[in-house]
Amino acid sequence: MDEYPTYPRVAFVEPRSGRRLLVTFSDGTRKVYDCTPLLTSEVFAPLNDEALFRCVKADPDGYGVVWNDEIDLAESELWINSQAIEREDEACR
Repeated sequence: MDEYPTYPRVAFVEPRSGRRLLVTFSDGTRKVYDCTPLLTSEVFAPLNDEALFRCVKADPDGYGVVWNDEIDLAESELWINSQAIEREDEACR
């Protein structure tokens, strides 16, 4: 039986400039996720609106981040396709 990989859950998310997210995972790892490649797809195009983008929240159970009932990202996407930060000045202020 194949086992699926597990990823740390999302503990906290902060919207940052340049349509990036600063994500803090349950294991304490902090990573920056760039949302700009997603913005050309129909599903994520509404995130071009700065007010909506800044409404991002961590899923209550940590399984990703959500903006509304139609737009979300899974913790696996955020973990795999983000860049770890080593210093606070890399946190894309």
